[in-house]
Amino acid sequence: MPETTDIAADLLALMASPDIASRRWIWEQYDHMVGADTVQRPGGDAAVVRVHGTDKGLAITTDCTPRYCFADPYEGGKQAIAEAYRNLSAVGAKPLATTDCMNFGNPQRPEIMGQFVGCIEGMAEACAALDFPIVSGNVSLYNETKNDDGSGSAILPTPAIGAIGLLADWSKSATIAFKGTGDVIVLIGTRSGHLGQSLWLRELHGREDGPPPPVDLDAERRAGEFVRGVIASGALTAVHDVSDGGVAVTIAEMALAGGYGAMLHAPLPCGVACSLFGEDQGLYVATVADHALLDTLFAAGGAGVEIERIGRTIADRLIFELSDDDHVVTLAALRAAHEGFFPALMGDTIA
Repeated sequence: MPETTDIAADLLALMASPDIASRRWIWEQYDHMVGADTVQRPGGDAAVVRVHGTDKGLAITTDCTPRYCFADPYEGGKQAIAEAYRNLSAVGAKPLATTDCMNFGNPQRPEIMGQFVGCIEGMAEACAALDFPIVSGNVSLYNETKNDDGSGSAILPTPAIGAIGLLADWSKSATIAFKGTGDVIVLIGTRSGHLGQSLWLRELHGREDGPPPPVDLDAERRAGEFVRGVIASGALTAVHDVSDGGVAVTIAEMALAGGYGAMLHAPLPCGVACSLFGEDQGLYVATVADHALLDTLFAAGGAGVEIERIGRTIADRLIFELSDDDHVVTLAALRAAHEGFFPALMGDTIA
């Protein structure tokens, strides 16, 4: 497996890639504040909308990782459900139910029907394990283009998952934004450094190798329940789940959302690339104030959830402390990379 020699350069390349680049250019094209009920705007893990006449809020997300589903339909189907569960948990909402949109190629082709069946079986296992049922959905098949020889080229298998969760008090929902300097940054969940099918491997090395990251549904549920509990207690000041691009991209997105940086100094258990850019499932990055840290660490132990201190929030840059050198990237450089893709694609300029 390749390694990285320049964390800053790799991170900037990922932040500018189509899969991770900011969608702000898109969501600014419509009014996402209709009725003034949207209390968490686009850019986080899930939207949060208040329920009139109550303190309740509804959290809403959509998720799928088609490259995982293509590499292993069963694990990809599990991951689509688990990612939706994780995004709702990251704002503090109890996941209630999902709907699906099953987008595939021509099911008369055995390999396409195999993708369809595998994704459904993986989704079913995840729904049962997470108590997170599918209550509606639809199917869109024959999504293909015809080649010159008459054969079809199918889209990647895309079982898109829409999901909804409930907050007892919308004002206690968590956001991804760092809230200031001096907070402790923790990693919740077990890090194994899985680089197979990662964006880092594809974008930096042109490879789409290996299986997707496995999904441990028992660990996923434990971590989600723990995160929701500590959000409700007020112990966490920011929360974001780890997905595309791994821990480094997760932290960069939190920094850009809040306007504060981070000093990261944790041990790298499996090498730089896999520790920072591996797309392990069931992970969350969170920030904790010093006065709440000890209680949070004890609570994680009691819940059977791993938790690791990996740094602190600082002013205006990300600093990755390694044994041989520090790798530094400014928030200004991150923002230019992250915000630039879609305006450039659409022939626009950054607002």
